[in-house]
Amino acid sequence: MLMPKRTKYRKLQRGRMKGKALRGSDIAFGNIALKTLECGKISSKQIEAARVAINRKVKRGGKLWIRIFPNYPFTKKPAETRMGKGKGNPEGWVAIVKPGRILFELAGVTDELAKEALRLAAFKLPVKTKIVSIINKGE
Repeated sequence: MLMPKRTKYRKLQRGRMKGKALRGSDIAFGNIALKTLECGKISSKQIEAARVAINRKVKRGGKLWIRIFPNYPFTKKPAETRMGKGKGNPEGWVAIVKPGRILFELAGVTDELAKEALRLAAFKLPVKTKIVSIINKGE
């Protein structure tokens, strides 16, 4: 699973997810990409599941870039615990995404195979996504 080597603080406040992606919204490395259409939190397990789905479909041909990183901890309190007594312990890591953010990029495979691989990866993610390519980047 992806996670940061070290962080300044163990626990962070939730914050707000609003607005569009300021950076990471253009295809930079590959020919075809998976772009998010809504705000959300994508866990490291979901990123890994999507990566495995893409690699299985393209049979390790071509090159895959993962453009998001789970650097935000989420906490959880144990089951059947009463309210109060502080914030729970860090449980895992999530990547916070906003509309327009590129999640995965692919190059070195045919467009049909890349679209199918990214479609399978989109099923593993909790946000609505769209497949974009360099040709139809303006859509």
